[in-house]
Parts: sequence; structure tokens; C-alpha cells
Amino acid sequence: MKIIIHGGFFSESSTNAETKLAKQDALKRIVMQSYDFLKTHTAWETVIYAVSLLEDDALFNAGTGSQIQGDGKIRMSAAVMDGVTQKFSGVINIENVKNPIRVAEKLFGYDDRVLGGEGATNFARENSFAFYNPEIPQRRQEYEAKLAAAGKGTVGCVALDSNGKLAAATSTGGKGFEMPGRISDSATTAGNFANAFCGASSTGVGEDIVSTALVTKIVTRVTDGMAIADAFSKSFAELKTIDGFAGVIAIDHNGNMFHDDSHPSMVFAAFDGDSLTVFN
Repeated sequence: MKIIIHGGFFSESSTNAETKLAKQDALKRIVMQSYDFLKTHTAWETVIYAVSLLEDDALFNAGTGSQIQGDGKIRMSAAVMDGVTQKFSGVINIENVKNPIRVAEKLFGYDDRVLGGEGATNFARENSFAFYNPEIPQRRQEYEAKLAAAGKGTVGCVALDSNGKLAAATSTGGKGFEMPGRISDSATTAGNFANAFCGASSTGVGEDIVSTALVTKIVTRVTDGMAIADAFSKSFAELKTIDGFAGVIAIDHNGNMFHDDSHPSMVFAAFDGDSLTVFN
């Protein structure tokens, strides 16, 4: 059993020691808590659980603490994919819910498994997801001051369970100050993908991730027999040709965990039952 989570890119972590430490502590707590959950649950259940914990922590740009868009509203996106069934479900630009990943989970049992905007929010209300305002004072201050440097944050999780099954989940509050209606990579297979061979979750500039189909390429290359490190290397080389900005975490079916980013500031934590790794 193995699990790896990420908390997106945080430029302020490199300049604010207190913020950096708080995020590291949060990642340690969440990855350990999620590993304990993984002991008695499937990979699919665990990635949803882990991402919901990340959404609940205002340090991260997903769920509570999400960025505010250009019109002053918060719209969030999230998705989950099961490596066994190959089913993918997600919500795009959903508003006023506490845990977008839980709404994506609910959609997993429907034929129409990806909903956006008002349709996603209405679905949440119809399925007893209460109204919740995810705004925190810090985000409002950033919005009003146009402090775009705090953008580019997303959270994600990839898990390998005791039966060798993989799953991935990703959630984001967006990049901040974006044009209303903008769609990120988080609720697409370009940013969140899993099958029987590999699972991966990304963060960064959604347009760059979608343009290169980054996560899908990594998983597909591992599926085709390429070593996970080589799959990352080739895929990130292609990202570099468009000067892309992204980070990815992944686990393959052999239990190899890997991560990479185009700029060394992605925060992540990984645990395999013995060794705990926390970066940035």
C-alpha cells in the first residue's frame, strides 16, 4: 500500500518560513491519516477521503480557501478516477459546496458523470449537499489587492491499495482572478487519470497541462511498458517545448512513486508504510 498527495504550487512557501512549515505539517498529517484509512478501504475511497481533507484545510487552494475569480465569485473543480473500472467523474466550476470531490464521488454512479456550472451546483443541492461559502478573509484580501502571485494551487492524491488497485483524485479552486467560465485541467483526464497500470494527479497552469495532455500521456506511456521515470522525463520534455508550468505525482502498479515539476516548488507528501517524504 502506498499513497502520495500534493498541495499544488505555493510561491509564498519559499519566502514565508511559517507558512511553509504549516503546509508541511498539514501534508504530513493528511498523508498519515489517509494511509491509515487506506488500510481498510480501497484506493478509490482513499483518494476521495484524502482530497476531502485537503479541501477542508484553508492552507490549500481547494474547497475552503479557494481562489476568487475575476467577477468576485469562487468556482471550484474536482474529479476522481478509478483505475479498475476506468470510470471518471467530476464537477467543473461548482459553487458554494464544502467538498467538490464529494460531489464528484456522488456522480460516479450516474451515466452523466461530469457536470459543470449551474448544473453541477443544482445536482449538489438535489443530493443534499448544503450551501457552504468556501471564502476565507485572506482570499478576499488577495482578490481586492490583485495579488496574483498566490495563484496556481491545486490538491491531489494517488493511492495504491492492498489489492494492487490504483485511483487518483484532484481538486482546485482555480488560479485566481481568471475569466468566469474558465475550465482548468483538474476535472479532465489531462490532469487526473488512473488505470490498472498507473495513477497520476497534476497541478500548475491548466492550459499547459491540457495542451500537452500531460497526465494522460504519463499514464499511457507507463501502460505501454515505459518505466515511470522515463514516462515523466519524456512528458515533461514535451511540456518544456511550450514553456509549460506543471507538477505531477504518480504511482505505478509496481508501487513505484514518482513526482516531478517544471519549477521546484510543488509541495507533496508520500508514505509507503515505512518511509515518510515531505517536500517544499
